[in-house]
Amino acid sequence: MTSVNAKHEALLDALLKDYTDPQDILGEPGLLKQLTKRVVERVLEAELTAHLAYAPHVRHGTEEQNARNGKGQKTVQTDTGPLDLAVPRDRNGSFAPQLVPKHQRRLDGFDAKVLSLYARGLSTREIQGHLEELYGTEVSPTLISAITDAVLDEVRTWQARPLASVYPILYFDALFVKSRQEGPVQTKAVYLTLGLTMDGEKELLGLWLSESEGAKFWLSVFTELQNRGVQDGFIACVDGLKGLPEAIEAVFPKTQVQLCIVHKVRNSLKYVPWKERRAVAAALRAI
Repeated sequence: MTSVNAKHEALLDALLKDYTDPQDILGEPGLLKQLTKRVVERVLEAELTAHLAYAPHVRHGTEEQNARNGKGQKTVQTDTGPLDLAVPRDRNGSFAPQLVPKHQRRLDGFDAKVLSLYARGLSTREIQGHLEELYGTEVSPTLISAITDAVLDEVRTWQARPLASVYPILYFDALFVKSRQEGPVQTKAVYLTLGLTMDGEKELLGLWLSESEGAKFWLSVFTELQNRGVQDGFIACVDGLKGLPEAIEAVFPKTQVQLCIVHKVRNSLKYVPWKERRAVAAALRAI
């Protein structure tokens, strides 16, 4: 392993010895981008060689056998901006690259960048401008919408999936997050339901967004969980929200409601001197 790392270090030193300006490495067209281009094109060539079953510049038998047929130009979007590739072709048109499949216009990681910006509340136009400013990448609003819509379809499928009939422990709580939806950034409540399965594993049952936290909205959450197959929970761990135990009892009458241990510890520590809080907290957890 040490010898391999030493070879990597020596290779990096050889690559970087003539570069002193960071722009020569990271800029357009810098060493990093050119190296990425060469690596991707080498892999594509290797894929074609495997497909044809003979190396370049080697006689391949009869004229009827498939052969190389030049290269096509293709621009794909990457995390560092657009990348122009020379994609090898075969005479029969049967070659299907795996690294950059046919009709694919972006490498792995680019979608994650778009989704990361979308998750932070940026609009489609703002994402387009950010990518162009940061990476020099011109991306159409249609492409951005297609990326986010594909994820939203997966989210909707996940939200409506069937659930187990019984969860020994159910956790109900709301998180408050900053969210922008057709206007300024606002603080909204994300209703979170976590279940402990019969196998002892935690499972996120669902997330719901609302303007604020209230027992009435929780009642709609419990009803949805019931419609998705949940019939009972032995213990429901909740905070001290007014009306929440009654909402649980209305849908899951046999479930025992227990106030969240974290909230109990936190509220108890209000009466403990600062220097003694750590010791008292440890003792309360044991209890």
